[in-house]
Amino acid sequence: MDGVMTHLSFDPATLDDRDVYKLLSGAILPRPIAVITSRSPEGVDNAAAFSFFGVLSHAPATVAVGIEPRPDGSRKDTARNILETGVFTLHIPDVAMARAVQEIAAPLPPEADEIALAGLETAPGTHVACPRLLAAPVALECRFRQRLELGPARDILVGEVLGIFIREGAVNDRLHVDAGALDALGRLGGASYVTTRDRFEL
Repeated sequence: MDGVMTHLSFDPATLDDRDVYKLLSGAILPRPIAVITSRSPEGVDNAAAFSFFGVLSHAPATVAVGIEPRPDGSRKDTARNILETGVFTLHIPDVAMARAVQEIAAPLPPEADEIALAGLETAPGTHVACPRLLAAPVALECRFRQRLELGPARDILVGEVLGIFIREGAVNDRLHVDAGALDALGRLGGASYVTTRDRFEL
């Protein structure tokens, strides 16, 4: 029939994990980026970028992030820190942070301080014992609430938001957030990123 679109069908159960990742990360667009800071029980600060995350509820304020295992199958530092300390801070980076986001996404040993390597300034957490990135226009300090275990070292971690920090000038006295002032960075497939500068209203 003219004008009716057809679709290709894929069954995740029959595909390689990497192929499922390519389909989902290339089709669910744009994805907001979370830069999560955490601190190990030994006091080593960590930062990592994730695009499999979202806000789930406002009452109570709740976020969740999907954290894949390392290539060797072990749990990533971010997941381990959150599970062991019970807290983390989730940041929404802006376009000016794009290079830093790329730098902290590189695989590094657990003792490495990604925050220092990326040259990012921090402030101590107000509600949690891990750093807040001052360059990020939005920061959510969170308490770990629940883990959905999808496999060995593959987790969805749910956090309750204890504190919301928004850059001055990006929110008014009626608590309306100015998306243009945030200039948030988003993720497309592969190495492609997107901004929120082109918008329309319905």
